[in-house]
Amino acid sequence: MKIWIDADACPGAVKEMLYRASDRRGVAITLVANQFMRVHRSPLVDLIVVEAGPDVADDRIVELCEAGDLVITEDVPLAARVVEKGAFCITPHGQELTKSNIGERLSTRNFMQDLRGAGVETGGPAQFSQRDRQEFANSLDRLLTRTLQ
Repeated sequence: MKIWIDADACPGAVKEMLYRASDRRGVAITLVANQFMRVHRSPLVDLIVVEAGPDVADDRIVELCEAGDLVITEDVPLAARVVEKGAFCITPHGQELTKSNIGERLSTRNFMQDLRGAGVETGGPAQFSQRDRQEFANSLDRLLTRTLQ
């Protein structure tokens, strides 16, 4: 298993948890971003910087990830693409996206996008909270324990 992070919008607290998990379990991590960023110094951690543009980082993650890998992203269309390839996916808020729930999430995302396109104010995402940190940590631990045995 390798962990892929859609890094541009991933909260720092989530990255830190992933670095610790990588160190403990020996799992390689690759962050994919549109700009350079500091990453944890470890032979298990890598950064790929792609050119700016819509879905460039997403396309690179889809291209490189394989079945059984783990992708960390809040981007529902990206999640749908990697789940289709057989990868696992967890949002920074700790929600595991699977073949059984990704269709509903994609439909909701598309509906909200249509509302925004029609001028309806739908609000933005909630602030990343302590509860989100705990949910992510729990989901990550469950998934790694289940898959790395």
